[in-house]
Amino acid sequence: MGDAPPPYLPYGNNTLEVCVPGKVNSAGIWENLSYPSVFLSYPLPRLELQILLTFLCSHIIYFIVKPLGITFFATQMFAGLLLGHTVLGKLDNELLFSQGSGIEIIDTTGLFGFVIFMFLMGVKMDLRVAFRSTKRAVVIGFISILAPITVGLIIFGAFKKPEQSKEVNLERLLGTTIESLTSFSVIACLLSELNILNSELGRLALSASAIADVGTLILVFVFSTMAKWAIAPSVAAVNTAGSIAFVVILFFVCRPLMFWVIKTTPEGKPIKEVYIMLIVMMAIGSSIFTHFFSDSPLIGAFVFGLAVPDGPPLGSALVDKLECFVNGVFLAVFTTTSTMRVDVKSMMENRSRFLFSIIFVCVTFLAKVISCFIATFWSLMPLKDSLAFALIMSSKGIVELSYFCSFIDNKIMSEATFSVLVLGILVNSTIVPVLVKLLYDPASRRYAGYEKRTLMHLKPDSELRVLACTHRSENVSPTIELLDLTCPAKDSPQVVFTLHIVELKGRDSPVFIAHQKNENRARSSLENIFAYKQYEQNNWDSVTVHAFTAISPPKLMHEDICTMALNKQTSFIILPFHRKFSADGSIEDENSVMRNVNCSVLDRAPCSVGILIDRRVADRGRKTLKTSSRMPTCSIGMLFIGGKDDREALTLAKRMARDPQVNLTVIRLIADNHHSGNIMDWDGILDSENLKDVKQKNEVGNSCNITYVEEVSNEGPQAAGMIRSIVNNYDLIIVGRRYRVESVQTMGLEEWCEFPELGVIGDLLASTDLNSSVSVLVVQQQLYVELGRR
Repeated sequence: MGDAPPPYLPYGNNTLEVCVPGKVNSAGIWENLSYPSVFLSYPLPRLELQILLTFLCSHIIYFIVKPLGITFFATQMFAGLLLGHTVLGKLDNELLFSQGSGIEIIDTTGLFGFVIFMFLMGVKMDLRVAFRSTKRAVVIGFISILAPITVGLIIFGAFKKPEQSKEVNLERLLGTTIESLTSFSVIACLLSELNILNSELGRLALSASAIADVGTLILVFVFSTMAKWAIAPSVAAVNTAGSIAFVVILFFVCRPLMFWVIKTTPEGKPIKEVYIMLIVMMAIGSSIFTHFFSDSPLIGAFVFGLAVPDGPPLGSALVDKLECFVNGVFLAVFTTTSTMRVDVKSMMENRSRFLFSIIFVCVTFLAKVISCFIATFWSLMPLKDSLAFALIMSSKGIVELSYFCSFIDNKIMSEATFSVLVLGILVNSTIVPVLVKLLYDPASRRYAGYEKRTLMHLKPDSELRVLACTHRSENVSPTIELLDLTCPAKDSPQVVFTLHIVELKGRDSPVFIAHQKNENRARSSLENIFAYKQYEQNNWDSVTVHAFTAISPPKLMHEDICTMALNKQTSFIILPFHRKFSADGSIEDENSVMRNVNCSVLDRAPCSVGILIDRRVADRGRKTLKTSSRMPTCSIGMLFIGGKDDREALTLAKRMARDPQVNLTVIRLIADNHHSGNIMDWDGILDSENLKDVKQKNEVGNSCNITYVEEVSNEGPQAAGMIRSIVNNYDLIIVGRRYRVESVQTMGLEEWCEFPELGVIGDLLASTDLNSSVSVLVVQQQLYVELGRR
């Protein structure tokens, strides 16, 4: 009995294998004082340190190389090389990035983050860009795929040997295909980092890459389906049916449901959190579904993202909640860990594979560059712009990197070929942005033209072309009232180009809409358009209105405004002030984005600019600046000190004074020594010449009500006191910005100036300390370039 097994062993002498989950977290460095680094053997602290190390390494490198124009994506790849086999891998870094669980956990984390990234790329991609592209964009999009694929297949055939294995053939075909790919996501990220997203070149690149991306998706689906049918027809039939059903359900069931969510959300209110979480879970479920049917999980997330309505409120809500963390953490982890797998030593083990990889990477790149360059240069694009465009279309990034990682994970690409192709992406992403910056820099192209397009240089009865910009609905009414004050008439008509500028949210592609052609698009602009159209109908024989909407990133909104002013040959741009005042004169809202836009437009505008400060909150809805009465009802004050901005403002004020319902008072601020009348400078002569017809009222016309007043001011505080005393006598005050002009009359006010874009007088009138509801228009004359002989 002594040799019998204990009675508490239920399975006798049989061996029972039990999986006991390991401990995820540690007790800290105090767990084992003799070996403190033992805590790194636990998955969670090791993962946290790995993420921290990749984050620090990539940002330190970016800080060093950013002045050279190298993108953040390229620095993440440099960090991967530094932490991988090539550099630190030769040292003992097995503690953090050891083979097995040490690297697999962070790889899985990065891949999960990349799935969410592809979902967001689908959300931000506007498929309508592909379908409404110009013929030139369609041609370039297809050429950018077909040319490198054709050349790559020729190279493949030239290097193919009879005894070559199927694995090598498949590896080379897949490498050629991916090198020929043009990714919308990669190009959108590059354009955004170069700040040329809504430039003419950027818009063309986005349209062409959208065409190429859709074409690539179709080609990949067709080729993969054909390969599956050749191997196992029954399995391929099930997979194809599953893929088609997936797309049908997404676009005919899920997408209408998401529109229902948008419809049931009150205007101005955020989407409920439960809907956001449900959509994210569905995106992850879509990845699992496509993976189940032998497709990449990335495709499922991307296609589901395409089904989500882009832009606000749903698309922008998803992007706002996920993009920062995904791009800042997960994407950096994925890029860095993917590049860590590069092994330079393995590249030289098979010289034939190494040679072919180098050749087809270079040849497909040149084929794409040359074909895109010829296509754009043939359509009369300038030489440098054509070359920059070709380089943009040939750029490589994270999408190509993800393809190569999936190939090596599935054992269909050798480590040597993978290393060569990833290094090719690194070289491409390092050199291409630098070259594009050298060739194409819109910031160096002055919008301030050589042609003088100001109000002063207009003939008295010539057509007045105005670009009226609105950012919010409350900007519309005061802008229309100002336009009405410019006295449009049949013999001196007015053409208004109204531009609603909207911040780009939840999409990658900037959108520019001409509402005469696309009446149903940009519903947020419809209320503004109706108001301007009503103004046109009320002045049907003298006013023409053209409505547009520009949806672009905040830092590029001024590009849309200046480009449109240049193309439409306007003489005046009206911008809303960035502050919204409440009834008691305090600040109700302040929009820093709009202030930056105003400052950028003032620096670059190809014509004169006016910033309209509307403070008549208490009167809004009960009266306007001008009524239908025949008696003078609108009182306008024009403060004149001197300089070209004041002369431009005076010209506008005199144009308004043609209206019999307008009373204009021109107040000239002079210093004591000005009474002598000895004007020696050229600006003084021009000032006097422009004021001559104001002083001689009859020369302007008997129907005009113009008063000329001179006030003495020898310092800034004296001028401020005078302005405060008269400000409530007027409905509208017009002042010049007086850009970089110093004078005795305003000396000392510069130190208290809060908004330099308004000038010292405009800043005083926009101050919250001013107890008044007067509207203010600050005018700046065009900053034109004086030409000499060439």
